[in-house]
Amino acid sequence: MPAALPGSTTAQNLANPSLGTFVIFDPVSGPKGSPLDADKQVDIITGTVTASGNASTGALQTGIGIGENDIIGILPGSTAPRSIFSAGFEDNLIPGERVTAYAAGGPPPVVATQAIDSTMMYIGGGKCTAAVQGIAPPVPYTTGIALLGAGNGGNRDAGAGPAFQGFSLKIVTAAAQVAVGAVVEAGWVNRSTRTLEIGESIFGSAVAASGAIG
Repeated sequence: MPAALPGSTTAQNLANPSLGTFVIFDPVSGPKGSPLDADKQVDIITGTVTASGNASTGALQTGIGIGENDIIGILPGSTAPRSIFSAGFEDNLIPGERVTAYAAGGPPPVVATQAIDSTMMYIGGGKCTAAVQGIAPPVPYTTGIALLGAGNGGNRDAGAGPAFQGFSLKIVTAAAQVAVGAVVEAGWVNRSTRTLEIGESIFGSAVAASGAIG
């Protein structure tokens, strides 16, 4: 069943919700029609499969401290990238999709980014081949995998259905005051509960769909 947003009605959750507190969720089960969105019920007598008409948590998760309201301020005498690192993250991090690398000697500055596969999010990569003689080797996802978020004006589903995608997150920094719902950096929106001040960093919500899972 697709992810239900706290603050959206049942009808909205069964469509494409955007209301309520911003939450993050799993890309393979949260969006409607995603690979593990098992929105179905089976008649135990006839075997007929129909839509359940329900929405669920969609594997809602904390992301170990990752959330839209985790606003990171600049530490006294420091910079935004160093303050982000001190908070336990990396500048330009896209959780589940991309990590950053630093120049020799430690962070920052960031000198490169590195794409990662789904073993960074799921044990075994979240997907295996069909079992042969009792062995099912892991085959990690390599595209479309990133923590997704929705709420506070941001929709849960994106892209072309019936296998919908979602909107990922990225650490971005405000160069000026940024109101809720406004762009922090190109392509990434402030979905927190307040205006960002200059130099504050946040997990911005993507404008573009995350891409098909594969």
